[in-house]
Amino acid sequence: MIELLRRGSARPTTPPAMGSELPLLRWRQDQAVRPHPVMARLAAATAALPEGRMMTAPEQAELLAFLVESIGAELVVEVGTFTGYGTLALSLALPEHGRLITLDATDWGGLGDRHWQEAGVAQRIERRLGLAEPSLEALVQGPEHGRVDLVYVDADKKGYPRYLELALELVRPGGLVALDNCFWGGAVAEASDQSRQARALRAVVARCREDQGLAMTLVPIADGLLLLRKRPVAQSTGTSIR
Repeated sequence: MIELLRRGSARPTTPPAMGSELPLLRWRQDQAVRPHPVMARLAAATAALPEGRMMTAPEQAELLAFLVESIGAELVVEVGTFTGYGTLALSLALPEHGRLITLDATDWGGLGDRHWQEAGVAQRIERRLGLAEPSLEALVQGPEHGRVDLVYVDADKKGYPRYLELALELVRPGGLVALDNCFWGGAVAEASDQSRQARALRAVVARCREDQGLAMTLVPIADGLLLLRKRPVAQSTGTSIR
């Protein structure tokens, strides 16, 4: 989820080196991002909340929707619903028969549900309330195991190492896992930052880098989006995914 200020500090999530590019980034968002009109209304409603900074960045939501459409995804799992902006982007990219399971500990006043209904995609979305880890474990034990096309994780950063392992259990060979906030406002690059969040994110990146069963790229969009592809066994060399 995009954060204009890193939690607990006054540091912008955009690294200083990117400061000169901000006009270009604004131009990109104005000219190359084309959100659904209902998404624009949901973004405005979310921005009015005290926690509004946690919303998935529009350009990142667009990238995720692009990936869903590109791989022909039919089953998507989202970890961290918040107000449902990312949920809406993902569900709009699914086919009519597609299904999105979104997990969160609260429904945030049903804000997402109203906009999903307005956009005509509510029938594709299944909301499950509960903590991320047990909710993911339940999916791993269910018929979704090994069948999910894409898992998008945007939840408690301290839990990312465990969420990653469960996500890899869920996705099919060739499926994708996307993890948000992997820059954590630049904290991951500072050895002096030993917060649990920064340490967890570093561990996730290091674990993925060493796993030849995963194709990996860390995209410098918003607060850093880690994209993983679970390689089919025939493409894997070295460390096993499981």
